[in-house]
Amino acid sequence: MNASNQRDFKGDARPLLTMPASHERSVTRTIASERLFGGDREIGIEHRGALYRLKITRQGKLILNK
Repeated sequence: MNASNQRDFKGDARPLLTMPASHERSVTRTIASERLFGGDREIGIEHRGALYRLKITRQGKLILNK
């Protein structure tokens, strides 16, 4: 992943993904929901030609719909 792919949609220079150290490759990459949503309550995720919607509920939980 190059540096331009690690920036969020607002041009923030901080990395969007937390990448594990090379000796910890089995650790799952983590993205803070605040960074991912950028203040919105819903985002679209395109996966294999299908659009999914990831939403934050009123109770603060996440729901993924196709």
